[in-house]
Amino acid sequence: MEIKVKKLNENAKLPTYAHEGDAGMDLYASETLTIGKGDIAAVPTGMAFEIPHGFVGLIWDKSGLALKQGLKMMGGVIDSGYRGETKVVVANLGKQDYIVEKHTKIAQMLIQPVVSGKIKEVTELTDTSRATGGFGSSGLK
Repeated sequence: MEIKVKKLNENAKLPTYAHEGDAGMDLYASETLTIGKGDIAAVPTGMAFEIPHGFVGLIWDKSGLALKQGLKMMGGVIDSGYRGETKVVVANLGKQDYIVEKHTKIAQMLIQPVVSGKIKEVTELTDTSRATGGFGSSGLK
């Protein structure tokens, strides 16, 4: 599959796969910025993607940044029809401010197939053993 990528400015760095067979392509910050502890920021990549119809780009954490710095990606669905800049929404859950340096990895994007369901309104749903059991219903405390 081919993913077309357009640099929107000279500071953009093309995404890369670190290893053959990796699920996620690394996305890079196109500028240096600071995310204060407890803050949320949209980190620009300077990139626009053309994701094929029937697929979606999903933005995920870099595990090292999550573990060592407390950075958590907030959302991140890049639909096949979107052609604007991909920005990475990052929450700093860490204990200190985090400086995102230009051209450093900030997140990863997985390209996955989309299954669109047909919406059908009903008055009843089929019963299951779980029924309406929500948070904690599996016995975990």
